[in-house]
Amino acid sequence: MQKVWEGPPSRYSFFPVTGDTMGVVRLANPLKAGDLLVASRQIDEGVFYESVVYLVDVGLDGVLGVIINQPCAPGTLRRQLPGWVHLATPPQDLFLGGPMSPSGAICLARVQRSSEEPPGWRRVQGLIGLLHLDTPTELVVGAFTDVRIFAGYAEWGPGQLEAELIRGDWIRAIAHPEDVFSSEPHGLWRAVLHRQNGTAAMLATATDTPALN
Repeated sequence: MQKVWEGPPSRYSFFPVTGDTMGVVRLANPLKAGDLLVASRQIDEGVFYESVVYLVDVGLDGVLGVIINQPCAPGTLRRQLPGWVHLATPPQDLFLGGPMSPSGAICLARVQRSSEEPPGWRRVQGLIGLLHLDTPTELVVGAFTDVRIFAGYAEWGPGQLEAELIRGDWIRAIAHPEDVFSSEPHGLWRAVLHRQNGTAAMLATATDTPALN
């Protein structure tokens, strides 16, 4: 598996994104790295169905994020990056980060204290950052409380994600570190919705059959 994140430099070194920024949608409260997005029922199929996305980079050229609640088949991490299995937070496996570059890997890791900046690690928000997968594993042991590796990523062009938010495709939420490294990823969509207010919280208890809601 290709180790996509050639960090800690900027994403522009490996995710070239271009586009005219004139006339793109702007939000009164702009998106920022570390935000959490929860798919609404308007997304009713595909890779983003009932997905929870953690934003790792927000800029004029667009937004990058990873889906954090879709583990791959058991044993995938052991086959692809066997040296990292013992470092990964349970379930110790690879996660599908998104539809872009699924053969590449991106790693998120949480430091123990906010003052720390271990080698190969670049902060996203708070204690969570991107970890270069070429970092010697002996330097990773003991440096992080959580490590999770994702295959692929999600990407939106300038104004695209903002337009989807306005349309109601996504619910914006505050990310907890435990969300990113959840040991129960399959229940994360409902868990994040449950702690929201209003109709978003009601969505957490809704069924897939509208007539039953």
